Amino acid sequence: MLDDRPDRELLILWGDGDLLAGRALFDRHFDSLHRFFRTKSDDGVEDLIQQTLLACVEGRARFRGDSSFRTYMFQVARFQLYAHYRARNRERDFDFELLSATALAESPSAALVRQEDARFLLHALRTIPVDAQIVLELWFWEEMCGAEIAEVLGIAEATVRSRLRRALIRLREQLEAIAGGSTAALQTDDDLQRWAGRLRAVIDGNE
Repeated sequence: MLDDRPDRELLILWGDGDLLAGRALFDRHFDSLHRFFRTKSDDGVEDLIQQTLLACVEGRARFRGDSSFRTYMFQVARFQLYAHYRARNRERDFDFELLSATALAESPSAALVRQEDARFLLHALRTIPVDAQIVLELWFWEEMCGAEIAEVLGIAEATVRSRLRRALIRLREQLEAIAGGSTAALQTDDDLQRWAGRLRAVIDGNE
């Protein structure tokens, strides 16, 4: 039976020791967190998901319900991802507006994606800067608005709009470099959204 209690209530109950509430929150958000981490790392995805939700519980006093639990959760997930990268690359400087998942030696698994268009898109996403990849995936897959993405990234909403435009340009450039003529069908952002939808289905295990 699905637990329809609000996220904030489940979070508070889990923090008070209610493991069933914690399980309900985990089940509710697992797919979103799995997508978030799976396209950026092939190592320790399950651990990253658990660490994110545990960090949400430990920092629950900071979540007062002014925004959605999802934006709070993705804020935490982003910091967990960056900590993961830093732990694996201790001797380098980090600028996630410049570095991509590929540059951080996070190679995509060949077994993850068989469909050609989805494989091209995954490769392209992982060769643009990580922050740009996050903006696009929150927009493509989590259907977040500019204000929500701004909360996740800790930036102004106007900045989100400019970053989204730049991220789309970079993604198209990478797709053209990777796939060439195979991208001829991508005439509009709606076409790109359809490719993104197919990649999401693959990552979610629905194709």
